[in-house]
Amino acid sequence: SRRSPLQTLYKGDQLKLSAAQKSLQGHRKVLDQACLSHTKKRRVLSPEDLKHLIVDDKHGLIYCYVPKVACTNWKRVLMVLSSNGRYSDPLAIPANEAHVAGNLRTLSEFSVTEINQRLRSYLKFIFVREPFERLVSAYRNKFTRSYNTAFHKRYGTKIIRRHRANPQPEALEKGNDVSFREFIQYLVDPRTQREEPFNEHWERVHSLCHPCLIHYDVVGKYETLEPDAQAVLRLAGVEGKVQFPTSSKSTRTDGNMAARFFKHISPYYQKKLFNLYRMDFLLFNYTTPEYLRTR
Repeated sequence: SRRSPLQTLYKGDQLKLSAAQKSLQGHRKVLDQACLSHTKKRRVLSPEDLKHLIVDDKHGLIYCYVPKVACTNWKRVLMVLSSNGRYSDPLAIPANEAHVAGNLRTLSEFSVTEINQRLRSYLKFIFVREPFERLVSAYRNKFTRSYNTAFHKRYGTKIIRRHRANPQPEALEKGNDVSFREFIQYLVDPRTQREEPFNEHWERVHSLCHPCLIHYDVVGKYETLEPDAQAVLRLAGVEGKVQFPTSSKSTRTDGNMAARFFKHISPYYQKKLFNLYRMDFLLFNYTTPEYLRTR
């Protein structure tokens, strides 16, 4: 019988492991150490905590999706795997369909017994990204694209009302010209999280996926997305069934672009923002960006 992904991971011949699999194991060890050093007390998970964990019962997989970290393509891949042949090419699935609630099952939908059984025996994986690059990517996507009117109305109008002196009536109504500085002020304002949880596009990864409470077998990185994705599909025993789509994006948000956005943010706000995302930097072994001025 085919080896289960967990056997492949933990009982695999170390010499036969690909370079990508070895680096994935390294990420996992760093996360374990960081969790030991930085989390004081463990709490019990509630079904609410498991809404981002997508389950593929057919292949024994659990994937915690993080917006702005290739999650559309991972959802497409999981739709192909769990569709019983209805889909064969991930890119043939429209992006908006990949995000329809109900197309994929989440762990929060199961009973406590079923949740525990899956957490114990399935291959659990997560993909992470440099926190500030992810944040700039979220800002660019949600606040600078004219088609994202729902975000402009829902968040833009509130940000402008609270963080812009003398806003124009049109800006208050449409919320479609939020600056990066205003977005940062909104994030670090204590009132924001008191009123409601962060939107998933800028929520911290540790709050979405609880990596110190759930033992992820594989921690992949956006910076090495293609080899890491291939290694996960190999571990899952499905590399022949589906290909992870390669990105065609020409203006991907990287460190240079993030540096340009942060250039106009004062050291005071940079420091506050870094403190807000500090756990994601620590847990996933990202160094403090060189462009940061926190003094």
